[in-house]
Amino acid sequence: MKPRAGVGLTTIMVVLTVTTGVIEAVSFLVLGPVFTAVQTGNLLFLSFALTGAAGLSPAAAGVSFAGFTIGAVLGSRFESIVDARGRRWFPPALIGEALLLGLGGVVAWRTGLDAPGASADGPHYAVVALVAGAMGVRNVTTLRVRVADLPTTVSTRALTALLGGLPLLSDTRIGSGATNEGRRLASVGAMFTGGLLGAWLLHEEVRPAAVLLVPAVLVLLLGTTFWAGPGPRTSEPG
Repeated sequence: MKPRAGVGLTTIMVVLTVTTGVIEAVSFLVLGPVFTAVQTGNLLFLSFALTGAAGLSPAAAGVSFAGFTIGAVLGSRFESIVDARGRRWFPPALIGEALLLGLGGVVAWRTGLDAPGASADGPHYAVVALVAGAMGVRNVTTLRVRVADLPTTVSTRALTALLGGLPLLSDTRIGSGATNEGRRLASVGAMFTGGLLGAWLLHEEVRPAAVLLVPAVLVLLLGTTFWAGPGPRTSEPG
């Protein structure tokens, strides 16, 4: 059973996009430079690092890619099994993602790898893998939900569609209208806001592990709240 399209689901996707910005702030500014959600950028980091580019770690990029892949595979399998049984897979998928993010934050906190001058070692890569795994689950979940212009982990396509749908351009092959433009603007704005929030918290010397726990708590709340909602009015087959 997939969630029914509507304002509620759109709002959830916007909030998830904000959390992506926060997560990538921690990933890039503390754990990396590496991306855990935006695997396009991470694959480029990996290719650059393999040529010996300064300041890039092929190990971190490789661990992120592997963690993302495992998360996507396991998430897809889990959601397909739950769906085949006629149950709602969206809330437990969000909760599973939140638990992985939370575990990553706890590992970072307990091992002190987010302290100034901490070296990249086993715990460091464990956090990268856990966060990337959570983002792998996230991408499968949002792909199955299929809310137009709100993939939650990238905004390039939404930005392109937003620009193409402007009145002066009015590309007829790109859907226009207040609803479409609103979602696209929300996608771009949410990603920027999340990145700004994450970077600001780090700039204010909030421990990175604590910053990472912010999106974990938000996603957990979204999942539990949605799960507590009445199934017949919030879900449909598929």
